[in-house]
Amino acid sequence: MPHSAIPTLESERLILRAFTQSDFEPMASFFADPVSASYGGPCQRDEAWRKFAVYPGHWALRGYGPWALEEKASGAFVGLAGLWFPQGWVEPEITWALLPGQHGKGYATEAAQRSLQAAYEHFGWTTAVSVISTDNAASLAVAERLGAQRESTIPFRQGLAHVYRHAGPK
Repeated sequence: MPHSAIPTLESERLILRAFTQSDFEPMASFFADPVSASYGGPCQRDEAWRKFAVYPGHWALRGYGPWALEEKASGAFVGLAGLWFPQGWVEPEITWALLPGQHGKGYATEAAQRSLQAAYEHFGWTTAVSVISTDNAASLAVAERLGAQRESTIPFRQGLAHVYRHAGPK
């Protein structure tokens, strides 16, 4: 999917857009930080590059994927959120992750809500889950703020994850 074919969306405080090369440095820092454990980190720059390149690749192969999150007020890259369904995944997911220093501002909830709306209105999804490590209290709280219901617990990376089911399209 060409970069220009990835839709740009907006929420109250965020722009959800295609990833750009300039997003790599903050993502490399994210993947070097222990906060990235739920996303397969921490890891070195070379592995961070491969993880980063998956996002536009997901769009190219699936026709949907995660967006880069840009704060409207400052233009700062603050994280990612969007639609996620790599090979072997449990089912189509709404995912989110914020850079260190961006937590506690409501960005994850805002971006995930906008992503869920897009999944239903623009991509034809009829259901979605979020797979969240059982020790990721912040993301578990986001899922609950979104109204998702815990459905099951599954093996995940080196531990367990809860599968939260989002309400279907209205």
